[in-house]
Amino acid sequence: MIAIACDHTALHLKGEIISLLKAKGLEYEDMGTYSEERAEYPEYAEKLALSVVSGAHEKGILICGTGIGMSIAAGKVNGTRVCVCSDCYSAKLSRQHNDSNILCLGARVVGSELAKMIVDIWLDAKFEGGRHAERIAKFAEIEKRQK
Repeated sequence: MIAIACDHTALHLKGEIISLLKAKGLEYEDMGTYSEERAEYPEYAEKLALSVVSGAHEKGILICGTGIGMSIAAGKVNGTRVCVCSDCYSAKLSRQHNDSNILCLGARVVGSELAKMIVDIWLDAKFEGGRHAERIAKFAEIEKRQK
């Protein structure tokens, strides 16, 4: 199951991405926000990130104005591999090489059609393992040293 959340600036794009998830026949959970009233995006990012690292959700999608704030907040949760993407190539390689588990998008950066292409490619790309798995293990080592 995919978790999705946004702040108040990205409500429309979240709806577009939810439509894509439905069209792909994917289960999802909308974790907020649900209105255009000012929202504190770090709270949504943390909630979604915790759900991904706990295994409650396989992957997560976060959307704010630029994608940057959400990515910083979600990246504070150990076990996340967050990527901000505004192009399809980065989205694909973030999965293939870095096994990213949370995708962040900027509603003020990418239009809805490009955002849907990025999400589609990110969801379909598979982690290649091999030499890349060694790097993923190093990410976990860095997290352990921070405790």
